[in-house]
Amino acid sequence: MFRDLFQKKKKYATIPSQRWGNDTESTEEQQERPKREIPEGLMNKCSKCGTIHYSKELEKNLKVCPNCGYHMRLNAIDRIMMTVDDGQFTEMDARMESKDPLKFPGYASKLEQQKMNSGLRDAVITGEGLIDGQPAVLAVMSFDFFSGSMGSVVGEKITRAIEHADARKIPMIIFSTSGGARMQESILSLMQMAKTSAALARFQENGGLYVSVITDPTMGGVSASFAMLGDVNIAEPGALFGFAGRIVIEQTIRQKLPENFQTAEFNMEHGQLDMVIHRKEMKSTLSQLLDFHSGKGGF
Repeated sequence: MFRDLFQKKKKYATIPSQRWGNDTESTEEQQERPKREIPEGLMNKCSKCGTIHYSKELEKNLKVCPNCGYHMRLNAIDRIMMTVDDGQFTEMDARMESKDPLKFPGYASKLEQQKMNSGLRDAVITGEGLIDGQPAVLAVMSFDFFSGSMGSVVGEKITRAIEHADARKIPMIIFSTSGGARMQESILSLMQMAKTSAALARFQENGGLYVSVITDPTMGGVSASFAMLGDVNIAEPGALFGFAGRIVIEQTIRQKLPENFQTAEFNMEHGQLDMVIHRKEMKSTLSQLLDFHSGKGGF
């Protein structure tokens, strides 16, 4: 449903016809060897272990490295397609976008560039869908739009999604990924922390189930608001999340932090999470949570 909207023209890269050069060949001979073109994006390199995989095989594996288990970043559209039944998803507030409220220098042009690069209007997609036949409202953030930063549009769309879930009496699920508040919107961005948190408080007081799914990375104002307010807080393996970054903290406390600091596993060990769930098991886990909640007399 979404994929056809964001098809890009294929690009090509030129590579030698042989994988490795012959040590006995001269530079001229190597340059004269026939070359062939392969489509750009045919292969992907794992940023953790360096293993190269065919892109189609990675997609079948939900973009999890088969060699080391590294969970690569997903855009919001791919995440939705993996989560809802048969890709059936009714989007809300699809045309909402920022209008540069503070007239921040250069912000308007950057917004247009981000829209072109990502195919999105802002850093979150919200809507309603079914997970194993059970209805839920989803808000899915995308790091490829302004590093998932939270501005007025992100806060407003998530707040409206929460209010919609409250009115429909169905669970709310938010997939978070963010670099923090969007500085180009200043105080208006910071206000979204309070707005989304207040909406969640009303929703939860009314008996609503809110599941927060934290993906890599989730930092700053998002982690300090709705990302950590779930009735159940889940993270993908290896996902980094916290408020300030590692370097800032080390410079402040003048101490070396553990290598796994701010990872999902570290935060799980220190009581910040309820579960660390592999991407392949995410949909079934969410389905079980929705089923459990409905069986308890909730929405």
